[in-house]
Amino acid sequence: MEILFALIPLSIVLVSAAVMIFRWAVKSGQYDDMEGPAHSILFEDDQHMIPKDAKSDRRKEKDHVAADDTADR
Repeated sequence: MEILFALIPLSIVLVSAAVMIFRWAVKSGQYDDMEGPAHSILFEDDQHMIPKDAKSDRRKEKDHVAADDTADR
């Protein structure tokens, strides 16, 4: 029973610390844009990093796959 006298204040301190950290995160804008980073991965910002010969090979592969798909129908 004596352990409750230590655990209850400790849990109150931990919960209040968690609430303060959450308030700080909300006020500092941590939760302002939740969907932006998820959608940004879909955009190709690294086109300048792909070598030119790889780009042309990619187009050939896409054309080849598209031709195979139409031939199967």
